[in-house]
Amino acid sequence: MIAEHLQDVQKEIQKACERSGRNPGDVTLIAVSKTKPIALIQEAIDAGQVIFGENKVQELCSKYKTLPEHLQWHMIGHLQRNKVKYIADKVALIHSVDSLRLAQTIDQEGQKIHRIIPILIEVNVAQEESKFGVSVEDTLPLIQEISQLPYVQIRGLMTIAPYVENPEENRPVFCKLRQLSVDIKEKNMNNVYMDILSMGMTNDYQVAVEEGATMVRVGTGIFGERNYAQTI
Repeated sequence: MIAEHLQDVQKEIQKACERSGRNPGDVTLIAVSKTKPIALIQEAIDAGQVIFGENKVQELCSKYKTLPEHLQWHMIGHLQRNKVKYIADKVALIHSVDSLRLAQTIDQEGQKIHRIIPILIEVNVAQEESKFGVSVEDTLPLIQEISQLPYVQIRGLMTIAPYVENPEENRPVFCKLRQLSVDIKEKNMNNVYMDILSMGMTNDYQVAVEEGATMVRVGTGIFGERNYAQTI
C-alpha cells in the first residue's frame, strides 16, 4: 500500500513538472513520518524512500536510533532552542528557522560538534496568526543577520500554506515565496544559497511544484490519515 502511494505521489510530481517545463529530478519528496509507527516507515524504506520529515525532536531522535543509518532526517516542525542539541548531529536539514535566537543556538551546537548545519528560513507568507514563520518583509533582514553565523548554512526558504479545499488558492502563496527566493539570491550574499524551496503538502504539492518547489512534504498522501495515539 505504502509503495503504491509513493509511486502515485512521484507520478503526480512528474506530471506537475511536465506541465511547468521542469525536470522531475529537481524535486525531492520528503515523506512526513510524524506519528507513524516504525513498521509503516519501514514499508516506505523498502519501497526506496530515504528522506523523512519529523515535527517533534523526541520522535525524530527515537526513529533515528531505530531505523537504518542511510536515511536522511529533516526537522520540519517548530523547534525550541533548548531541544536543538538533541538533533544537531542527526538532521540533514532544519526547515523551520524563524528567529535569530534560534539560529544562534543552532550555530552554537554546530560549533560544539564541528558541523555546519543546513537550514531553511520559515516564512509565514499567508500571514496566518496560527503559524510560525517570519513575515515576507522581515525575511531579508533576518537572513542578513543569520548569514554571519559560521556554523549555520542558509539553503533556502520554507512555508506552510493555509489548508484550503481548492489547492489553486495557494498558488499566490507559492509564487510569492519563489519570488522572494529569487530576490534574495540576486543579492549574492555569503553563506546564502537559495537553492531549496520547501513548499507544498499532501493537499497542494502539485501546485507547489508548478510554482517551483524543490522539496515537497507529503505525509497523508503516503501514509494515510495520521493517528496521533500511535507514535512509535
